[in-house]
Amino acid sequence: MSIFPLPVFEADADPARRDAISDEEQYAKLESPSTIVVRVGSMRRVAEYPYSGDAKPGCGSKMVARTHRGTELVEMLTTTCPNSGCGKAVTRTEMLDYIKASGGKDYPFRTDGRILRVATIEDLNQWSALKSLALEKVKVVRGLIEEHALDMKVVDVEPILGEEQLTIYYMSEDRVDFRVLLKSLASEFSARIEMRQVGGRDEARLVADYEKCGQHCCCKNFLKVLKPVSMRSAKVQKATLDPLKISGRCGRLMCCLRYEDQTYDDLKKRLPHRKTRVGTPEGPGIVLDSKILVQLVLVQLEEDGREIAVPVEELCDPDNCPTKPVEADPFRGLGQPAVEERTDDQTRKRGQRKSREARQSEHKTESLTEAASQAPSIGDAPAETNSNPDSDSDPTRKKRRRRRRRKSGSEAGGTSGTESATPSAEGQSDASQNPQKSAATSTDGGDAAPKKKRRRRRRKGGGGGSSDGGSGGDSGS
Repeated sequence: MSIFPLPVFEADADPARRDAISDEEQYAKLESPSTIVVRVGSMRRVAEYPYSGDAKPGCGSKMVARTHRGTELVEMLTTTCPNSGCGKAVTRTEMLDYIKASGGKDYPFRTDGRILRVATIEDLNQWSALKSLALEKVKVVRGLIEEHALDMKVVDVEPILGEEQLTIYYMSEDRVDFRVLLKSLASEFSARIEMRQVGGRDEARLVADYEKCGQHCCCKNFLKVLKPVSMRSAKVQKATLDPLKISGRCGRLMCCLRYEDQTYDDLKKRLPHRKTRVGTPEGPGIVLDSKILVQLVLVQLEEDGREIAVPVEELCDPDNCPTKPVEADPFRGLGQPAVEERTDDQTRKRGQRKSREARQSEHKTESLTEAASQAPSIGDAPAETNSNPDSDSDPTRKKRRRRRRRKSGSEAGGTSGTESATPSAEGQSDASQNPQKSAATSTDGGDAAPKKKRRRRRRKGGGGGSSDGGSGGDSGS
């Protein structure tokens, strides 16, 4: 693959087109900045201080400044004047707009101080030594707190370059009276002590480093005002509601949930609510669901019940929306004769067909009519029915009699069950021929309850008036 030189880079590489001014001469032409924006302290506060030195520092330079706390080592962010050593200078108006957008009155922005000089090697070495002793100071403070039995937790200890002041950050759920502790700390460190109570978010700003996204914690990197975050933001953005997954290093909801909250609110206002009637290019329907980011609405059509996704721009009034005509099915009628080709016989047979429900209703009507016609004959001749139990005039009683025969045969396993359950001529003849057997059956004490039931059935079936099996047979004969 061949390389084609670009004309832009060729022009820059030409020595004849370069200016003959050296880097030192270009640096000498720059003007010194008059005001510098810096980052101060462990809480990374932002301040703007005047500068009257001859050096021309750039962004990220370490400088020594006199602040409201004393002599501190600060980091240069930018300048608010043009033609300075920093090529990323901003105007005073842009700086004030940034402060207003970042929190306004709640923004920790200070101007009561000044830049002394650019930090030297001795200043940087002294600051490194002070930072290395911070852990030992934390242990000393914790020991004094245990000695005074105070309910508080030390988070961090912040010294300054001039050692005029020592700031102690602590956490406590209740108000703590540490006046005696201040005297002990002042005599221990020979400096002015400032006790500052912080919360969970400020603790993360002091001691946390990286978040689960792989970046520095927002509170430590650039956030200055830590506003509360509600669960409503997570619900609107349809994030997981598991607190372990949407919580940061501080144990609270992540601050990044607030970044897109306003955008989600603006986009959600454009979408219709659920169960509202809307119009679509395919007809009116009911809203089932909506997607905020892609601005799509899931609509169930009223005509055929289909569910379609419609962009919010295509929604219209449901009463004036266009109705999509019903498309004919191209495969309908394939494999069947056309309506015009049917003969008269086929049309006559098709009209004479009856549904299954109609046939069942007719059969039920016929059964009821037949039962009603047989009811008077049964009431007029009760003697014939009792005398001839095997007649077909009452099919219900006949079926019941057969069922009794099978049941008694299976229980007794012999002739006694059949004889007791069947008041027929055969049973009466057996009773008359073998009176001893019937007497033994009636005088048996073990089966008293079942035999009593059989006698009752015999009286009801045979119509006899005696409780004795032999006498019932005689009356029946």
